[in-house]
Amino acid sequence: MSFTIFYFNPKATAETRAAVQAALPGGWNLLTPSSPGDQSRELAACDFILVADHPITAANLDAAPRLRMIQHQGVGHDNIDLAACQARGIPVAITPEGTSTGVAEHTLLLILALYKKLLVAAGAARQGRWLQWELRAASHELSGKVLGLVGFGRIGQEVARRAAAFNARILYTDPLATAPSDLLAERVATLGQLLERADIVSLHLPLTTQTRHLINARSLAQMRRSALLINTSRGGLVDEAALLEALDSGRLAGAGLDVLAQEPPPGNHPLLQRDDVLITPHISAGTREAFATKMRHAFANMLRHTRGEPLHHCVTALAEAKTLT
Repeated sequence: MSFTIFYFNPKATAETRAAVQAALPGGWNLLTPSSPGDQSRELAACDFILVADHPITAANLDAAPRLRMIQHQGVGHDNIDLAACQARGIPVAITPEGTSTGVAEHTLLLILALYKKLLVAAGAARQGRWLQWELRAASHELSGKVLGLVGFGRIGQEVARRAAAFNARILYTDPLATAPSDLLAERVATLGQLLERADIVSLHLPLTTQTRHLINARSLAQMRRSALLINTSRGGLVDEAALLEALDSGRLAGAGLDVLAQEPPPGNHPLLQRDDVLITPHISAGTREAFATKMRHAFANMLRHTRGEPLHHCVTALAEAKTLT
């Protein structure tokens, strides 16, 4: 039986669309946005929606009478109106496969780039300034530092494994997860305890009403003055105004951010202008290898739905994560 999938991603490149097409189950049809605005034609014709970071609203659902299921190609489903999906009986599933490795590697990239002053050193070299000695007093090694992981699911554990290879000490706080036996990591009971001890605080949480602005003026004041903040999860976890104030006042040494509250940010965003902040454009999971893995698992889940089998990673009925305090 043939089904129609709408790849609801107006920002997708031709190469991305070709990769989705190549992974499509045999005999299925693929629709992609025909214009940046109105998608009513595609929604009216689709049986499945495959979505990246585009919002899915109740109005979108109303425009899709044939819709059977929504499959998110990643894990951050905060842009999908889950209540509206539940009301329509439309399951929503995520695709964690393919995400963990890229995000874990990117987390380490941000930490090392900040510690080694990569932005400053590379920028100066391009301008003909060779800072062989000038940066030594301000550069650091990851070895021996305490890495605090806020959230210890799939990605947090992969970060811990990689950081352990750099001889970092691992702390984590998570009300649901426990470190596996092969991973040396210390669990702390509260976010406050982790903030007080960590040289680096790295966020690995979904964005919910409970976790929004989890990192705020109060929590930033609990961190060490020499600490780094790393966020490869969702921009809304961090109060950016409070982060800017902490950096300006010297309360924090630096930040590595792959996500922001507004993406893309305005060109005059103050965090973009700082040498102590490294910002990348939400690319931590955006590798060729990750995308191929995601497509394989996403379409396999849609096929499960057509066979009436239990879905993998269905989030429609999941409760929000417990608050980390």
